[in-house]
Amino acid sequence: MLHGSETWPIRKENVVALQRAAEMRMVRWMCGIKLKDRFPSKELRERLGIDDIALVLQQNRLHWYGHVLRKEDDDWTKCMKYEVEGPKPRGRPKRTWREVVKEDCQARKLNTDDVMDHSKWRKLIKDVR
Repeated sequence: MLHGSETWPIRKENVVALQRAAEMRMVRWMCGIKLKDRFPSKELRERLGIDDIALVLQQNRLHWYGHVLRKEDDDWTKCMKYEVEGPKPRGRPKRTWREVVKEDCQARKLNTDDVMDHSKWRKLIKDVR
């Protein structure tokens, strides 16, 4: 369900849709509980020992972000710095992956200087619960 989620520039309404429709349907099915039984989602996730899908998405993005920043400058993953030239369409621009990762770092109060230490970065990403 989350294959390739490291690179999704996901919006809040997409996360809510994933939580409601897909994740919680699977969690209730695994617990053998019907929707009309009215159990809290958090309780069901704790019973199974799994994290919220929003947290997992954020961890995946930050893990990939650390991987990209640690790569050499001539590597293909550095393409996130490039800007597309030409006329821009009318309206608000689409949300970029970089913007989403920046918000993730701000929400967790992460410093990008810690990225170069792989073990420290992984610990910082996994610690928030």
